[in-house]
Amino acid sequence: MILKLKRTPAIYLVGFMGSGKSTIGRALADELGWRFFDLDEEIERREGLAIAQIFDTRGEQAFREIESMVLHERVHQAQMGRPQVVALGGGAFLPAENFDLISNHGVTIWLDCAFEHICRRIGRQTHRPLARDPEKLEKLFEARRAAYSRADYRLEVFDDDTAAAVARVLALPLFK
Repeated sequence: MILKLKRTPAIYLVGFMGSGKSTIGRALADELGWRFFDLDEEIERREGLAIAQIFDTRGEQAFREIESMVLHERVHQAQMGRPQVVALGGGAFLPAENFDLISNHGVTIWLDCAFEHICRRIGRQTHRPLARDPEKLEKLFEARRAAYSRADYRLEVFDDDTAAAVARVLALPLFK
């Protein structure tokens, strides 16, 4: 296992909405015997509102502030030696402060999933505020790819085979 992961035992899964971060993250955490956290689920639990409601009533900027605060708490738990796999929301990796924080306190893995596959998965889900307009969704997907590519590792997600994706994560050099 690489030194960075030994020092702060956290794996952060990044990628676009619908790329499989939560599904793969849960399975990976089970395989490692670590705890799993979905940042969006933590935000909803803490705020008592769905992500869409936070966007609609408070705006994206307020959501991003809450997201950064919850992310800081997750990192703090890892710094205290509590191993965890964290699925980040699709935009959580973009702000420089968040990127620096998790890059310096764990390992980041980009789940790179084709746009067509993402569309099939999320369809017209109304609980995803940024997915409501298909044209804007595709532009957002393209705009975020450069930010995601900064992750420590890139893992292509070809299909819905969670076990195969977890096996590919465990084969990454970070576990050698």
